[in-house]
Amino acid sequence: MEDEAVGRVVEEAREVYAGGGTRSYFWRRCQLRALRDLLLEMEPAISHALNLDLGKHRVETYRDEVILISSLISLPLRTLPASTIQIYTHTRVIIFPTTAEVVPEPLGVVLIFASWNFPIGLSLEPLIGAISAGNSAVLKTSELAPASSLFLVTNLPKYLDNKAIKIVDGGPTVGQQLLQHKWDKIFFTGSARVGKIVMTAAAKHLTPVCLELGGKCPAIIDSLLSSRDLKVTISRVAGAKWGFCSGQACVAIDYLLVEEKFAPLLVDLLKEKIKECYMGSEDLTRIVNEQHFDRLKKLVEDPMVANTVVHGGSLDHEKMYIEPTILVDPPLDSEIMNEEIFGPLLPIITLKKIEDSIEFLKARQKPLVIYAFTNNEKLKRRIVEETSSGTITFNDAVIQVWKKKLS
Repeated sequence: MEDEAVGRVVEEAREVYAGGGTRSYFWRRCQLRALRDLLLEMEPAISHALNLDLGKHRVETYRDEVILISSLISLPLRTLPASTIQIYTHTRVIIFPTTAEVVPEPLGVVLIFASWNFPIGLSLEPLIGAISAGNSAVLKTSELAPASSLFLVTNLPKYLDNKAIKIVDGGPTVGQQLLQHKWDKIFFTGSARVGKIVMTAAAKHLTPVCLELGGKCPAIIDSLLSSRDLKVTISRVAGAKWGFCSGQACVAIDYLLVEEKFAPLLVDLLKEKIKECYMGSEDLTRIVNEQHFDRLKKLVEDPMVANTVVHGGSLDHEKMYIEPTILVDPPLDSEIMNEEIFGPLLPIITLKKIEDSIEFLKARQKPLVIYAFTNNEKLKRRIVEETSSGTITFNDAVIQVWKKKLS
């Protein structure tokens, strides 16, 4: 897309917002209902697009990018009437008889950068918020998920007001062109490297930015779990690592912290779960492209790391498939332990006692999420009080995503 065309898109979105149409309660409600209709009516096409881009199974697509996002629309539909009315507020006696009121007001024109790992869901989720608040929006789809991008470019204008909601596709050049314009809010989901570029560009206009970035997410597993609880734990760890976009999600489990004596049993149980659920490439989301495949290949074939692989490690470049892989005690200064993995590689770090996990985490960069599987209330309290992270989830994994979004 030429810079001139990008400029026209931005200008049209701003003109529509200035006209006041997006502030209407009825416009907001109609757009949200239409967005829900798109998700439910076009579910087979969404599944097909995500299968082409990432090899996602239809069940995974329905769970993560159809039913979850359509459910998110229910809350703003319920609360829209209250969010559009003026609220009278108390004033002090000293300024009697003055009155005051709070008037909800949209920010204006919103720019949304979508990600490739959930190219439908993380395109529409911020769009729901933008529409609910009465903004116009420009959505930049991910060039790394071309089938999903084509789906959005083709179908969103059929359901939504295509004067107020603009869809733009293209690569990094288009993204840079969009960032040259003034916005009232920018949403970005992706890497910290690109996030810095977005924030730098936004600073020129003092534009507020919402950055959704990644981070390493450890899981602490207590060896004192009962056999029943341990079985549940293994299922939840495997699902949060290999059954959730093949680990290509910011909240996926990145590595495990366990007691040294417990590690062999844990490895055996994980192997059994992999054999039960994730034996072939058709069972796993594939790696998104060659660049990310080569990055993961480099991580696992690092001479410092290769001899720590205890299960898996096979790679199929043609299918962009990497087998679920378990590593035990890769060097802590290796690349795999110092950058977000974003793939189906699972390091296990062993400790003398599970309480050492707290000092281990405190010595490293703040995690996005800490997962802890334990019934030890004292350990739970210590994790909450002595560590810092985006969230903490006990005895489950990734479930906080649905809890946060559906509550």
